[in-house]
Amino acid sequence: MARVVVEVMPKTEILDPQGQAIVGALPRLGFAGVADVRQGKRFELEVDDSVGDHELEQIAEALLCNTVIEEWKVVRLP
Repeated sequence: MARVVVEVMPKTEILDPQGQAIVGALPRLGFAGVADVRQGKRFELEVDDSVGDHELEQIAEALLCNTVIEEWKVVRLP
């Protein structure tokens, strides 16, 4: 079995209201110096060794992200 992480983030040109809400809340909570926050999603998959990179890409595009507004990357963990 292999462990794979799929990281999904909003594309840079897409407004991230959740990230902006976090940036606004940080100073009120006493945290200074954070200029920007982008909130994304992380999926951890345990897959058979037979699952190839191309199939993982298909899974990410078909189910885990909205390719119109999000970008993603697959990372195989050691």
